[in-house]
Amino acid sequence: MDTEERLAIVLKNVQEVVTEQEMEELLESKDNPSAYIGFEPSGMMHVGQGMVCANKIIDMQKAGFHVKILLADWHAYINDKLGGDIEAIRRCGEYIKDCFLALGVDPDNTEFIFATDLMDGIGYWERVLRVAKSNSVARIKRAVDIMGRDADETEADSSMLIYPSLQATDIFELDIDVAYAGIDQRRAHMLARDTAEKMGWKKPVALHTPVLSGLKGGGRMDAVKDVKMSKSDPDSCIFIHDAPEDVHRKIKGAYCPPDVDGNPILEMAKYIVFPSLGELRIERPEKWGGDLHYTDYWDLEKDFQDDELHPADLKMGVASALVKMLEPVRKYFEENPENHENMKKMMGSFEGS
Repeated sequence: MDTEERLAIVLKNVQEVVTEQEMEELLESKDNPSAYIGFEPSGMMHVGQGMVCANKIIDMQKAGFHVKILLADWHAYINDKLGGDIEAIRRCGEYIKDCFLALGVDPDNTEFIFATDLMDGIGYWERVLRVAKSNSVARIKRAVDIMGRDADETEADSSMLIYPSLQATDIFELDIDVAYAGIDQRRAHMLARDTAEKMGWKKPVALHTPVLSGLKGGGRMDAVKDVKMSKSDPDSCIFIHDAPEDVHRKIKGAYCPPDVDGNPILEMAKYIVFPSLGELRIERPEKWGGDLHYTDYWDLEKDFQDDELHPADLKMGVASALVKMLEPVRKYFEENPENHENMKKMMGSFEGS
């Protein structure tokens, strides 16, 4: 596979790369570059978080990347996830490992690392201080939104000010070539790139995929972080463990406006279904035009915009595709139930508290 082909795979369906020239030069100079993505262990995994990222990790591995997945336990603690219970957060990290393996990442080219282990040494904390020293308080506060928090919240909990420096330090300590995440993590990556220039450290290429809209509309699917937060509105996202009937029910009731922008069903087709299956089949009665078969997302989008495809038919096709795609996940956890069962018990205790 030549550089052009590898670049096309890596950049497929991304929202931004900083910069494309740097990525191309990296692929020309290294057959097996390294990349990282960090996850706060915070609850059950949903498709907006898991499948979009897993698809891109798989793309990068096809292009020769070794991917490091950082299970950011202390970051989740700072961000008050799972009640700030660090042991619960670490148990959730073990479950996240299972999720990515179930979603098809290559275990031979995937390295799972807990932040606890990365932080176990004075060198890491020296680097944290150097990152903090090279940036103003104002710059750090601007980056606090990577936690899904407002800068004002740092007034009540000063540990949140440490978070951006930790995330930048993770990138340097892992010694990676590419920092990958959803677009909501952009400010952390820019902080790392700017700091690298100031300090003379290796500057990572930054790669960002979109954050999907919630099923109810008006918000990101990633705004639903875990079962506890979503229990008041559990239909706002699809968890990778949802039964087929729940997938169909949630999609049937989802927001699906005539517009393309902010349409969660079209987003799932574009960023989850087509990257995984390469097609979308829609079954419908002959009196409504018969079955449809799309092998290109843009043909699907055009038909939807031209009113050639009814929202109900689009929903049915996407729901059926998701059920098909999640079947290997269900099978994996049937064969490896321990961490998922532990999570269900743990989340149940949080709901009851």
